[in-house]
Amino acid sequence: MGSILVFLTVLIVCGAWWLSRQGLMSKPWLEQGVPVGGPAPRGAPTSTEKVGLGVFLAVVGSLFALFISAYSIRMQMPDWRTLPLPKILWLNTGMLVLSSVALRSAQSAARRDEAGELRLALLAAAVTSLAFLSGQILAWRQLTADGYLLTSNSANAFFYILTGIHGLHLLGGLAALGMTIGKAWRQDNAPERLRLSVDLCAMYWHFLLLVWLVIVSVMAGWAGDFIDICRQLLA
Repeated sequence: MGSILVFLTVLIVCGAWWLSRQGLMSKPWLEQGVPVGGPAPRGAPTSTEKVGLGVFLAVVGSLFALFISAYSIRMQMPDWRTLPLPKILWLNTGMLVLSSVALRSAQSAARRDEAGELRLALLAAAVTSLAFLSGQILAWRQLTADGYLLTSNSANAFFYILTGIHGLHLLGGLAALGMTIGKAWRQDNAPERLRLSVDLCAMYWHFLLLVWLVIVSVMAGWAGDFIDICRQLLA
């Protein structure tokens, strides 16, 4: 239990540092001299949309942290039977990594006003995200076919709940990504708004990738191993 909490604390600290790098800690009421309606200069306060998304991600992160804490407590019970992770989860993880990388490329293309590269990167992010969700459905079907049903064991229930909630968040993100792709294909959108939409999608996907890596690490037992290695190095 202690090692899981330490592991989650390290990840939360890393996530907070990354969000601070995005400018979410800026104080827009202290900023002056920003022209109304003009492009935001370097070092300008973060947009309201990014601040709002940051708050939303903090809430979602707390939700997943509670589920993972409950998982770590429940697995100490004598009736706990570990669920074997389907091998397709590793392919799914690769798809989610690729979608996050594609959105990072889309950010770069949007800042350079490379419309063709931007559209290709956004489409790649959408395709790889859909591949991830399809792989998750296949993993569920494989587990149910092998007899690992939702009500059979607490480990099974936690797996379906955690992966299901994560998948629903990704599905919601795909709706926003679809609107961003639509903006990229239209010529009547302000470049600043398009760049903002791409940045928001990238933030969301990077967050979901981090959450997914935590879920896989905990279920595969890597979190405890990671803490043990750190203890040995510091001993």
